[in-house]
Amino acid sequence: MAPPAGRFHPWRNLAIFAGIVAFLYSLVFFTGGRDATPKLGIDLQGGTRVTLTARTVDGRPPPRESLDQARQIIEQRVNGIGVTGAEVVLDGTNLIITVPGENGDQARTLGQTAKLYFRTVIAGVPAPVPGAQPPGSSTPKAPPASQQPPVSGVAPTPVPPQPVHPQQVQPPPSGEPTPSPAPPAPGAPPAPSTSAPAPVGQAPADSADPQVAEQIRQARARLQSQDPAMQQQALAALNCAAANPLRGNDDPNLPLITCNQDRTAKYLLGPAFLSGEQVSTASAGQNQVGTGYEVRLRFKHQGEDIWSQYTANNVGKQSAFALDGEVVSAPQIIGAIPPGQSTSITGSFTQAEAQNLANVLKYGSLPLSFQPSESETVSATLGLASLRAGLLAGVLGLAVVFVYCLFYYRALGVLTILSLALSGLIVYAALVLLGRWIGFTLDLAGVAGFIVAIGITADSFVIFFERLKDEVRDGRTFRSAVPRAWVRARRTILSADAVSFLAAAVLYVLAVGQVKGFAFTLGMSTVLDLVVVFLATHPLVAMASQSRLWSQPGLSGLGAAQRAGAEGRSDLVTAGKEA
Repeated sequence: MAPPAGRFHPWRNLAIFAGIVAFLYSLVFFTGGRDATPKLGIDLQGGTRVTLTARTVDGRPPPRESLDQARQIIEQRVNGIGVTGAEVVLDGTNLIITVPGENGDQARTLGQTAKLYFRTVIAGVPAPVPGAQPPGSSTPKAPPASQQPPVSGVAPTPVPPQPVHPQQVQPPPSGEPTPSPAPPAPGAPPAPSTSAPAPVGQAPADSADPQVAEQIRQARARLQSQDPAMQQQALAALNCAAANPLRGNDDPNLPLITCNQDRTAKYLLGPAFLSGEQVSTASAGQNQVGTGYEVRLRFKHQGEDIWSQYTANNVGKQSAFALDGEVVSAPQIIGAIPPGQSTSITGSFTQAEAQNLANVLKYGSLPLSFQPSESETVSATLGLASLRAGLLAGVLGLAVVFVYCLFYYRALGVLTILSLALSGLIVYAALVLLGRWIGFTLDLAGVAGFIVAIGITADSFVIFFERLKDEVRDGRTFRSAVPRAWVRARRTILSADAVSFLAAAVLYVLAVGQVKGFAFTLGMSTVLDLVVVFLATHPLVAMASQSRLWSQPGLSGLGAAQRAGAEGRSDLVTAGKEA
């Protein structure tokens, strides 16, 4: 039985829909500046693709578990530094990072292994500038401090080093796993409750890549010797301009001769006394006691005790923070740092350098050492051409659908076109806001998801209109048929959209890469389809049924259904008379 007349108020639903649209577009235009366009993926706007090649000590292929762990950590780094639309996939033993837009420089730093060790500085000298020293000259003497160039985060021994400041912070949470650090360096207090990390093993003779293994073995013998005479020779002969053969493969239990990351200073470092795995968290911000930026570190419980004892016994000395075997900072310890307080690394950091170091330390060490083997800029030309072709096909398809709806449904076809336009309006606002809030980027797969969703939305209209025709064939007027047809059609619409949404949700959970984007757009469009059908299409049809003009059989598209119903009733009457 039809609901009582006047119970349904179409203007109320339309007002709710208009309020939703107004609210969304107020967010679009008043919360995100002047940019009111969706974010595009790498296939539409171009970007950077970086290939990272895993490098093991013995040259053998890395374990699959280690590669999966490395991919997850890099994805965490991507999310942490705010690079949106990036994709990290495994290709054999390589990791491929694709970053849309102008974040290419950030993508090239995502593969740092971040094997951080804290070592005591035994000696440090400025690195010679290529071509500045004559052949056969000895190790250059350090220039006066006033002539030293600014070095980011590093203080060579002849230059007044940067301080390490204690800060009042909350102690790290208890119960965290605490990997064991390396044994204490000379002058550090004993830490009987800890054990050293396992040293990097020597490459076996039958390694899968003997050439790489031999290079690492020779580099260790030269740069990690325990003979003081060999150390001085290696320090003098070290060429900072050359590639570091021990990047990420140095032995923390041995001394290390290395350069800083800017290749402006050389260091002789003692064995590691603390591992970067003991870092609980790291953040970058303005220097609280001076100018510039700093990186603030908080250690786990076990690391706090070791760091506190070390700083108490080594006041006035330098402690090098060696990342992947290269010094990123060599600050001077100006006082003991009690457990429970944080440590700040200060120096001539820029904001980007401080943030990059903090992010790398914060999101953990990679289980493998990686080196960028390829970095390329991806042009958006092919993607835009594909987008234009896809949009052209979509527009032509929609045009055919519109013509068919106008021919078959007439006035109801006009309402179909209007409802699809309203659906596109709300989808566009959702794309813009999701791009700002969660970094959602629209790519070709997402466009395909929206095109499929248009078909789902059109199916909802067809279900409603065909139910409406059934009611008219049964002898009801357009106005009385609308509420009964809606009650019967909405169950089918809800069931169909629920199945589509569940399929999209399962696909999103199980898929990776661009397929996940397809599933996301399909699921979002399905939800918005219900909003449009319930708050726009149904009220518009109800209003059309109350209009004398739109309810005319020849204009509404229900004339054939009325004639068919009349003929059927006439046949029944004739058959009854004959009987």
